[in-house]
Amino acid sequence: MLRYTVVFIILAIIAGIFGFGGIAAGAAGIAKVLFFIFLVLFIISLVTGRTKV
Repeated sequence: MLRYTVVFIILAIIAGIFGFGGIAAGAAGIAKVLFFIFLVLFIISLVTGRTKV
């Protein structure tokens, strides 16, 4: 799950760069939402971690 979280947060940052730069105004709102969602998921993944049995 950590791998997916990292991939999606990178995608959100890339979408944010394009959106905030004025290339696509509609993408900026979506990028902000995605960024914060995946930032929270990333933090949760880091806190819980994966324990080896």
